[in-house]
This record gives sequence, structure tokens and C-alpha cells, in this order.
Amino acid sequence: MDIAFLAAPWLGTPLWMWLGFFTLVLLLLAFDLGVLHKENHEIGVAESLKLSALYVTLGLLFGVGVWWLKGPEPAIDYVTGFVVEKALAMDNVFVIATIFAFFAVPRLYQHRVLFWGILGVIVLRAIMIGFGAALVNQFSWVLYVFAAFLIVTGVKMLVVGDKERPLGENPLVKFLRRHLNVTDEHHGERFFVQKPDPKTGRMTRYVTPLFMALVMIEIADVIFAVDSVPAIFAITTDPFIVYTSNIFAILGLRALYFALAAMVHRFQYLKVALSFVLIFIGAKVFAADLLGIDKIPPAISLGATFAILGAGVAWSLWKTRGRKAEAG
Repeated sequence: MDIAFLAAPWLGTPLWMWLGFFTLVLLLLAFDLGVLHKENHEIGVAESLKLSALYVTLGLLFGVGVWWLKGPEPAIDYVTGFVVEKALAMDNVFVIATIFAFFAVPRLYQHRVLFWGILGVIVLRAIMIGFGAALVNQFSWVLYVFAAFLIVTGVKMLVVGDKERPLGENPLVKFLRRHLNVTDEHHGERFFVQKPDPKTGRMTRYVTPLFMALVMIEIADVIFAVDSVPAIFAITTDPFIVYTSNIFAILGLRALYFALAAMVHRFQYLKVALSFVLIFIGAKVFAADLLGIDKIPPAISLGATFAILGAGVAWSLWKTRGRKAEAG
């Protein structure tokens, strides 16, 4: 059997590397669902931190593999993208916690929603990153549009802050409730149930609040991807680095969610740090042009990203020391 095709480049990277990555992700998901969470149970902070440490270690080891196979510069770009995406995804925890609270999702079934959510993320991010890569490859000026968008987004985050509409007033939630049969109560871990229609008496398929939570989390990820995908393209235009750093960061976030949700009140100034990260990443694209170089050295990008986020986390922990989480 001729396997030479595996060495053929696909989006600039040998096909076997893509297949190896997807195989690793599928094995991790199978291990997560089939071994670690074969039975539904509430995930505590300690278990959450251990799982997160595992995913972070695997993500960084993958970066070592990138260094070995593609060289030091792509590896540093991968780690920078991983850190930026992880930080941006942490902001998503605030939204996920709000969604779970609104739909009164029991902690027992939250991991199930997040697990199926990650499968959707893998597909949706592939589509968005593939589209972004095609645009950048065809029209190089799109990279400057991405950079300007990041700067505007960062400034907006600084100015607007957390002025968000309550989830119950969200037009999408209202639309889904109008067009879907939604049960008033949960039915265990089920997303769909058969119930008699109150008007006709016929058995009708209903979606449960658990399914509504899953849909809203998937949509929230698409919205967050509008920030994170341009951010990683401003770091590197290599589709393999862009996609793998995104997915590894998100895989780990699902594990870290349960710990972060319990400590979210301690990261009050994280969004401020994230806004400065977005402004920095966008600005360095224009700075490289002004300096007459292809790009700002990856080591500088990584160091600045760590410094900004580290300062944001440290300041948050200092300012909120002794503060307890709000009840409910």
C-alpha cells in the first residue's frame, strides 16, 4: 500500500501531522467520556484542576512536537496562540456560567453539555479558520483588517466593560422558545423527549433546557471566535498552528471550567488585561510594517502576552483578596 500521500502538504503541513492531531483529539475525547466520566457525577474544584493540568501539559507537549517537526518559530507562535486563546476562552466562562444558571442546569449534567459543545467547537472553528486562511492567502490586506478589528475590539472592551443584556432578554433565546417545543423541566441528561402536545394530544418531540443550554454555548463560542480567530491570525497565518492552538486551549478550558466557575469573582480585572492583549496583537501587525520587517519576533509577542496577562491576573488576585463568591 502506497502511503506516500501522507507526506503531501495540506494547508502547508504534511497530511500525516493533521491526521495525528485529529487522532490525538479523538483519543482524548474518548478517554474523557468513556473512562473519566463514564458515569455522570459532579466535578469538584480539585478534579477540575487536575484535569486542566493534564490538558495544559498535553498542549505544551504538543508544542514541543511542533518545535521538533516545524522549528522554533512555529513552536513559539503555537504557544503564544495557545496562551492567547486560553485567556480569551477563560472570559467565556463568565458567559457559560450565566447560561447554566439561566437554564438551571444541574452540576451533575454540566460536563455532558460541555463535552458535546466541544465537538461542535472542533467543527465550527475548522470552518472559520479555513475561511480565514483562504481570505488571508487570497487577499493579504485582510490581515490588516483583522489587526484593526482587534484594536477596536480591545478599546471597546476597555470603554464599554461588562454592559451586557440579561440572557432572558436575548433575542435568540426568545426566537428559540417561539420556534421550538421546550419543556419547562429537565429530563435527566436527555436533550430530547417525547411528550403529548397539549393541544392535539399527539406525541411530539420536545427539546429540554439542557439542549437549549448547549445551543446557546455553541453560539457563544461562535461569537467569541470572532475575536480569537483574528487574534491568532495576527500572530501566525499557518493554518495548522492556528487550529491546533485553538483546539488545545478549548479542550483544556472545558476541564478548567468547574474550577474557574467557583473562582470567577477573583478575576475581576482579567477582561482589562485581555483588552490590552488584543490591542497589542493588533498593533504589532502595523508596527512590523513601520519597522520594515515581516513580523514582530515571536519571542517578543509571547513575552508581552505573558506579561500583560500575568499582570492582570496578579492585580485581580490582589484586589479581590479575602472576597467570597456571591451566593447563587
